[in-house]
Amino acid sequence: MADNLVSLRYSQTLMSSSVVSVSHISKHFGNLIAVDDVSFDVVPQSTTALLGGNGAGKTTTLSMLLGLLLPTAGSISVFGVDMLRDRYRVLPRLNFSSPYVDLPRRLTVRENLTVYARLYGIIDIGARINALSEELQIGRFLKRPYGQLSAGEKTRVVLAKALLNEPELLLLDEPTASLDPDTADYVRGMLEAYRKRTGTTMLLASHNMSEVERLCDDVIMLRAGKLVDRGTPGQLLARYGRRNMEEVFIDIARERRLELAPDDQQAAKP
Repeated sequence: MADNLVSLRYSQTLMSSSVVSVSHISKHFGNLIAVDDVSFDVVPQSTTALLGGNGAGKTTTLSMLLGLLLPTAGSISVFGVDMLRDRYRVLPRLNFSSPYVDLPRRLTVRENLTVYARLYGIIDIGARINALSEELQIGRFLKRPYGQLSAGEKTRVVLAKALLNEPELLLLDEPTASLDPDTADYVRGMLEAYRKRTGTTMLLASHNMSEVERLCDDVIMLRAGKLVDRGTPGQLLARYGRRNMEEVFIDIARERRLELAPDDQQAAKP
């Protein structure tokens, strides 16, 4: 019933064309159900957060969106293309960043970025790398092997890799992990400016709730592989009667029951 309510709340606000459309996807690893009958849409030029505790299914969902994992059931389309059959038609239009996925450690930062730029068919590779180096402040270690970088430096390099092809859809897994507060604030500002400049659509997983409040238009909440709630940050704060998204996150993780308004109660009836 709660799942139906989530769908009802958003059926009225989805735009006619979605960048991402996920329909009843599930992913099983043997007896483990990592994602359980999840559906959602991501509208163009929005920033959507995919939130949940450890093991909620966020990374598995992102991996299925990229085509790295095949869902056990359900369907995924990106830019109207079925990702299970024709993902290579749209892969050049998207990119992915995660501090938990290493680049080749013996290659220098510039060498790594050059390899990925060639894979994406970037024409003026040197100019593109130089522009990103300035934007993400990584110029001083372009000649260093990736394996010798600090965790925060790696995070910025991986983000530079994700922006090489100026993706129309940017998937971000913990985009500011390991960054000091000043650098993290700079990166968030850069991502905001990038979205405004290019009109890209972003889907991010994060445990930083202030980041979610700052960047995101829409929040999808997962728990134990299921979609359990959804709304703008402001809507979720009002719904749970909380001051910030961290308190909302804790309520959902601890399965605090929603106090439904009368209209919501009526909508939730079968």
